[in-house]
Amino acid sequence: MSCVQTIQDYGLRSLGLGERLLPKTDFTLCEHFTLIGSGMIWNIYFGIMAMVTGFFLATALAMGKASSNKWLRKPSEWFIFLFRGSPLFIQFFFAYFFFLSLKKPYPMFDSFTSAWLGALIVLFLNTAAYSGEIFYGALRSIPKGDIEAADAYGMSGWSRFQRIIWPTMLRLAWPAYTNEAIFVFQSTTLVFFSAFPAWQQRGDALYYASYFADKTFNPFVPYPILAFYFILLTLVIVWGFGMVNKHLNRHLPAERKAKMRFRLNLAR
Repeated sequence: MSCVQTIQDYGLRSLGLGERLLPKTDFTLCEHFTLIGSGMIWNIYFGIMAMVTGFFLATALAMGKASSNKWLRKPSEWFIFLFRGSPLFIQFFFAYFFFLSLKKPYPMFDSFTSAWLGALIVLFLNTAAYSGEIFYGALRSIPKGDIEAADAYGMSGWSRFQRIIWPTMLRLAWPAYTNEAIFVFQSTTLVFFSAFPAWQQRGDALYYASYFADKTFNPFVPYPILAFYFILLTLVIVWGFGMVNKHLNRHLPAERKAKMRFRLNLAR
């Protein structure tokens, strides 16, 4: 079988398209790259959806934590503390069995026990908590002069938030938020180890890498390929978020523009 034929057969297998049966023996390098790359579709799906939805909840949590109203502040503080204080893997575990317990009396929760929705909800809540703390720190760092200037121009309420507070918060938080985005995409590999099952062998990239490692007893081929894909994905994230960072800082002199700094997260 040629490599082109392999790509046609297995390129979209993780979505249920193409060949249903996985190869059993005589694995080629093309099959490794194709199937693991096919699984990356799910990792990208989890990462993008969690970041997009979590961004808005994180903004609300940051505003709530900065609020003087205790009915807004306390729930935001406890939400952030709960999801930042517990391991992500444990959150996957408890969420799965929570949804499973709801599935029996309420059949409408059936889809919540699947990885595409249940695991996504966990990632969404987790990144919202971490990003909310990042945005809260940025809110506390907004120069008072900016707020006073907005007041002097007669801005208040939504107008001040939309034109001054929110853009400044994003500009200050963006480098740290970029690191969070990288970690979220890397955290999607934990879905494989969570209790959420892969449907009809349509797993993520780590699912297929583990399949090859188990069949060949050689992890030194599939896992480096998996790492290669995630390195490429990280480069794309760094480039994309870097472009947004330049846009957010376009009005500043060159010496005052925030530079992107990336730090390795050794633990979550």
